[in-house]
Amino acid sequence: QVQLAESGGGSAQAGGSLRLSCAAGGTKTYLSMAWFRQSPGKEREFVARISLNGGATYYAEAVKGRFTISRGNAKNTVSLQMNSLKPEDTAVYFCAARDEILLDVWGQGTQVTVSS
Repeated sequence: QVQLAESGGGSAQAGGSLRLSCAAGGTKTYLSMAWFRQSPGKEREFVARISLNGGATYYAEAVKGRFTISRGNAKNTVSLQMNSLKPEDTAVYFCAARDEILLDVWGQGTQVTVSS
């Protein structure tokens, strides 16, 4: 039984920055954590993922060079630093954690709005 808590969403101007944070509750071990996003009329898309054992990171092409995912100091926590924001980054951002048998748990989502 786990719960993902997301924070840091809000509004920014194009070119600005926001930092999202996510924490997986409980004591369960997770293999990786990731961020996805979804805007109205579009399917949910992958944004970034980080391995919680090796620390390897993966990014969608659309955010490479602008977003950075990193592990927090606490167990099963991650942050997504979003720089050089664009209006097309506007979406609800969802945190996800994958356990050892590849089951995923999702957060409720946090709104990110980027104005031109």
